[in-house]
Amino acid sequence: MASDTPTLKGRALRLLGTREHSRTELERKLATYEDEPGSLTKALDELQAKGFINEQRVLESVLHRRSAKLGTTRIRQELQGKGLAPEAVLGAVEQLRATEVERAREVWRKKFGEPPLDANERAKQMRFLASRGFGGEAIRRVVSGGDDD
Repeated sequence: MASDTPTLKGRALRLLGTREHSRTELERKLATYEDEPGSLTKALDELQAKGFINEQRVLESVLHRRSAKLGTTRIRQELQGKGLAPEAVLGAVEQLRATEVERAREVWRKKFGEPPLDANERAKQMRFLASRGFGGEAIRRVVSGGDDD
């Protein structure tokens, strides 16, 4: 191995320097760089033991970055895709459900700002919110009620 080639641990730290990554994500991204079997697991074990890899921070980071723009469904898919523990994902989803209508209303307000004038416009607004991962009940409340709860 050439001396200017980054180690697995170095590559992992570089990725962690940009944003929080789950262990599963790091395994996926670094698997192609593993020279000897088990070296990636060993490197990630060391980083996890030192607190560089922390699933709770990954979860909080995703919630912080994405909850203002996306609905519960999309965020749940994102968290599951990161390989986080199902119980942690479930807990985060429960938290998000409590603010689903408020968050959907804010996304709707930034994009449209006024109630739909006809059925086509209404359908367009509903599709937009659905594509962002908001639930049907939240979408109906926001699009039909405007600012009403």
